[in-house]
Amino acid sequence: MPAPSLAEVRATLTAPGAPFEMEEVEILGAKIRTWKNAPPSLRAILELSRGHGDNVFITYEDEQLTFAEHYRQVAHLATILTERYGIEKGDRVAIVMRNLPEWSIAFWAAAAVGAVVVPLNAWWVADELEYGLRDSGAKVAFLDRQRSERLADILPSLDCKAVTVGDQWREMMGEIPAEPALPEVAIEPEDLATIFYTSGTTGRSKGALGTHRNICGNLVALMYAGFRTQLRGGQDPTATPPTPSVYLLSVPFFHATGCHSILVASVASGGRLVI
Repeated sequence: MPAPSLAEVRATLTAPGAPFEMEEVEILGAKIRTWKNAPPSLRAILELSRGHGDNVFITYEDEQLTFAEHYRQVAHLATILTERYGIEKGDRVAIVMRNLPEWSIAFWAAAAVGAVVVPLNAWWVADELEYGLRDSGAKVAFLDRQRSERLADILPSLDCKAVTVGDQWREMMGEIPAEPALPEVAIEPEDLATIFYTSGTTGRSKGALGTHRNICGNLVALMYAGFRTQLRGGQDPTATPPTPSVYLLSVPFFHATGCHSILVASVASGGRLVI
């Protein structure tokens, strides 16, 4: 029996009532085809991650972080951002560090309260990092030790609260409640979620805005691609639950690939990241 064509598979997967049904919505005055069943926000994806419970999410050296513990720390930091640092929906929160478990915790905490996350390139030199912090208008920045040292002479002049991973992070977090709750914030698909900076090949890097729909739509597109491949190969993708992936992380979280296609996808699917 010949394999179904791409058109046939697309029709099956996107049909009315199908998991990948599409609809036309108006976004900023333009009519756009989009996934009808996509999660509405990164916060919604984070809430779904609670279903992965005590499965290991991140392995870093001798440290293991389960999905349940990850959520606890994220929810606690989200409360700290709103209550201690006054972060409100739309405020910028920068992450200036290499791949660490704290990178993920900071990202999801800021996104869950409607802040705009600004992942800065950890390979940037001091004046480039300063530019990103000033240009984005970051109110809070989470840094690793190396980036904190790189910016030591600059941070005091910035209108930005800086928290460095290590003793300062642990002091900020304090004792984590057994069941912390996320602060109540209404987040819409068209709300801003991220500012990723371009490579700056031809001049100063430019901050590119991304919405919750952008990132959640990418997640659904990744899932669609997997289903499409299985159907074309004669397999039923719904026959057996997928085995969660174990991903040896080889790209930085501060890149769109590392963040959107690996970090977000792993949180949604229950995949494990090895840093």
